[in-house]
Amino acid sequence: MNEQLRGEVIARSRELGFDLCRFARADAPPHGEEFRQWLDDGRAGEMGYLARNAPKRLAPEKVLPGVKTIAILGQNYFQGDDGEQTNIRPRGRIARYAWGDDYHHAVEEKLGALAKFLGEHGGEQKYYVDTGPILERDFAAVAGAGWQGKNTMLLNRAFGNWLFLSEILTTLEFAPDPSARDYCGKCTRCLDACPTGALTAAHQLDARLCISYLTIELKGAIPVELRPLMGDRIYGCDECLDVCPWNRFAQTSRDARFSLPPGIAAMDLRDFLALDDDQFRLLFRRSPIKRTKRRGFLRNVCVALGNVGTAADLPSLRRAAVDPEPLIGEHARWAIAQIEGRMQNIESKRKAGVIG
Repeated sequence: MNEQLRGEVIARSRELGFDLCRFARADAPPHGEEFRQWLDDGRAGEMGYLARNAPKRLAPEKVLPGVKTIAILGQNYFQGDDGEQTNIRPRGRIARYAWGDDYHHAVEEKLGALAKFLGEHGGEQKYYVDTGPILERDFAAVAGAGWQGKNTMLLNRAFGNWLFLSEILTTLEFAPDPSARDYCGKCTRCLDACPTGALTAAHQLDARLCISYLTIELKGAIPVELRPLMGDRIYGCDECLDVCPWNRFAQTSRDARFSLPPGIAAMDLRDFLALDDDQFRLLFRRSPIKRTKRRGFLRNVCVALGNVGTAADLPSLRRAAVDPEPLIGEHARWAIAQIEGRMQNIESKRKAGVIG
């Protein structure tokens, strides 16, 4: 094992903008059997790709023959309290990771440069940014990049929840880092905060109930019974992350590309409903939000308006109700009914003298 090269890799990762670099042996992931059972229980919902490449996720050797080491890279994306205040308005909440540029592209460029550096020293590599058949949080925990919290996310003492994870599989052998201990203790804030009960127990997630799944991975209609629980969230959900006490140590990212663009931050929910396909693609051309396409994103916007909208939003929703895309139209009509129901309830209370 080359300790000098190990140090050079870590130094190079820092130069490229990564906030941590750790190493794990390319053994079978420690929670492989739990992952397989999770799939068998149907908790992955419509994410069929997880089952299709499950054999590779359980054996890194099937991803890269001869692999000896998995280098875990982390980049902080927390944008500080100013960014948080920008997101706390009835304009539709977006998960922090999706505020700015698509992290897949932003991180992949520097990850490729690091993989090239390893190649210059005789290694064969494959690298991924949340795209490959790797149980990356398992290996990140093994490498001591953090520990898996009760919300199933990786927690780091210095950065809280806010790390983009990526990894390089290499045929080079590096000494592994020690794993980190679990610092969650008796805390259950993340479990208690989940709006839909998707965190069914510590370290147990039913993706079919998760707002991130519902607003991003689910391609069809959002179950009616879950819509009122989504609040004003239009892409992803940070609820179980925001409440974590470890975030009090979170540091502002060095990379401003992950901040919410002013043009998007200034938009009211109903403004999104006016976007046609070309306008949607232009507005979110650099954002991970583009993966939902217009139909999925406006579906989410309609649900949010159904939960927090007012009479002022009805004209926009009525136009959306006759959108050529049936998915948007159905959710817009649901939202209209929700708002009108609230208005009727307020009027009934006014007539009864319950409110002035």
